[in-house]
This record gives sequence, C-alpha cells and structure tokens, in this order.
Amino acid sequence: MGILEYTDAHHDYRKRLRLFLEKEVTPHADQWERDHIVPKSAWKKMGAAGFLCTWVDKAYGGPGLDFLYSVITTEEMMKTRQTGMATSLHCDIVVPYLSSFGNEEIKQRYLPGCVSGDIITAVAMTEPGAGSDVASMETTAVEDGDEIVINGSKTFISNGINCDLVIIAAKDPAIENKHAAVSLYIVDDGTPGFTRGRHLEKMGMHSQDTAELFFSNCRIPKKNILGKKGDGFIMLMQKLQQERLVAAISNVSGSEVLLEKVIAYAKTTEIDGKPLSKRQSIKFTLAEMATDVRMNRVFLDNLIKGHMAGEDVIAETMMAKYVSSEMINLMADRALDLFGEYGMLEDNPLVQDFRDMRIVTIFAGTTEIMKTIIAQSLGL
Repeated sequence: MGILEYTDAHHDYRKRLRLFLEKEVTPHADQWERDHIVPKSAWKKMGAAGFLCTWVDKAYGGPGLDFLYSVITTEEMMKTRQTGMATSLHCDIVVPYLSSFGNEEIKQRYLPGCVSGDIITAVAMTEPGAGSDVASMETTAVEDGDEIVINGSKTFISNGINCDLVIIAAKDPAIENKHAAVSLYIVDDGTPGFTRGRHLEKMGMHSQDTAELFFSNCRIPKKNILGKKGDGFIMLMQKLQQERLVAAISNVSGSEVLLEKVIAYAKTTEIDGKPLSKRQSIKFTLAEMATDVRMNRVFLDNLIKGHMAGEDVIAETMMAKYVSSEMINLMADRALDLFGEYGMLEDNPLVQDFRDMRIVTIFAGTTEIMKTIIAQSLGL
C-alpha cells in the first residue's frame, strides 16, 4: 500500500474524471491554445459533472469530499495538454479564501456557483511593481460610508479574462504598518470601475487567460471584505501552504506524464536499426529521470498526508515546490535533447511542455523565495 490511502470511491472518481476529460477537454486543447482562452461553457460542463470544488460542504452545493479528490483532479488535468482550465487555481487556491474567511452570506452567495462552474474565480495580488513582496503593493482600498473605494492595478492574473469574481489584495493608505494595512476584498465582474487590460501574450500556457486588471474608483459594498480588515496579509500567508503544495502536485504529475512520453519515444524510435532505449546513454538518462520523479513523488505524497492531517509542513512544502519546479524544467530540457531534430518541431508535444513549464519556478513564489523560507526554517 502506498503512502496515500485511496479508496474505491477515489478510484471511481479518477476513472469518471479521466473519461470526462478525454471527451470534453483534451480534444479541444489545440483549439484553446490557438484561441488563448477556454470557453466558459467548458467550465460549466466540468462543474455540472461534479469535478469542481469537490471539498465544498454540501450546505453550499458541494459534495464535501476530502483533499485527495483535489489531488486526483490536478493529476488528471496535467494529462490534457492544456493549462487554460486552471481548475486547481480556482478550486484549491482561490475558493478556499471564500470558504475559510467569508461570512455565511458570502458563502451562500458565491460557493454554489463556484461548484457549478457558473462562477470562475481569480486572485489579484501581483502588481507591476510588487511581486513576491505582497506588502509592498500600491493598490488602495479606502472606506467611504458604506462602501470601499479601490484604486490600483494588478498584472499576471490567471483567469483574468474569464473571472466572474476576483479576490483583490489592497491596502489602507492611512495605516503605516504595511502588513496590517492589507485587506482582501471581493470584486464582482461588471462592477463599475473594474476593467480588464491586456490579455497578456506569454511564452507558454497559451490557453490560460492571463490579464491585467484595473481598478479606478471601483466601489464595492463593505460587506465584500473577506475576514477582518487588516488581516489580509495573514490570510494570504495562511493559504500559501496549500497553494504551493498544489503547485508541487502539478509539477510532479507533469513530470510523470513527461517521462511516459519520453520512454515511449525511446522504445519506438530506431536509429541504425536499434531502438533508442537500447543505447546505454539513453538508458542512463531515463533511469536518472525516473529516479528524480519517483523520489519527488514519495516526498510529495508524504506531504499531502501531513497536510490532510492538519500538520505544519510549510518548510517541507517549500522544498517540494522548489525541487519539483526545477526538476520538471530540467526534465523538459533533457527530453527535447533525446528527441533530436524532432525536438525543434511545433508538432512535438514536448515543445509545448517546455514552454509551459518554464514559468513554474517563478509563480506561486520563486525558487529563490522558496530557498529563503527553507533557510529561515533552519534558523538561518
């Protein structure tokens, strides 16, 4: 038995999800890549089939399942050759803010739509001049009677075009302590003063709608604050463990898929009448790649188990995010070497993998930030 204890229900869910994705997502992956966006109808289909926000309580329209269902969803999504349906971002990074910090009215208003796919979410932290140092943001939120007036801009926001709801981090300029000044607010699509800027053209992840967001005297009701005013920075820090764990799950799962592609190619491609897989140098390379993937998988599964048990595994999660991000980048690079001239052609699926995976050492905290947190855990 492995580290994680999957039940028959988990296995059945994986089978149903895999069939759904093979029918409703993968066949459209190339078109979505060309369109640089996923139609909202695809999200609604996935929600209607019961594959979004599987952890949400039944009282709010969800099935109330455990985190392993989120793990399965992230793993299977990594096999679909597209990144536009950022389900792990929506389900396991953004929506948990609503569930953990929203009051009852907020939960009743938004969670059912998040489960059904009628509401696609985004989180807006990054600014043109403030990336990893969230507390240095310039976007402001000022109280004016029963309303909050938001001014500022955010960039590199995933789901930025499709989002029906954005959770934005903004600061009260009257509070000197830059950490205590930050709060989180809910801004609905269509709110006056909330506009979208460029749909950003990226090196990879073309089907993911990444955008600039602008807030100009954007007025929202005070009831749209998440949690208590001034707790925004703390709430962001509390959710980083799961966010980076989800990133590591994507990286390791993606590495496993990539390894399968390379092994299949090595077994079926011959040079001078001999399969690549029979050459010692190729064997050793694949053995090294397989070892890295397996070691990352064992470490990751142990982390998932600890996370589900409510343990503090922040430092270990930073390690997993850091090492898995570097691993999948190295694997993508070595895989293209093995493909030779074919590695230069756009119809080689590894070319897309190479482009898509480059960003993972940067988003959800750079490798350097991960190392800094790990060092702090060592008392350095």
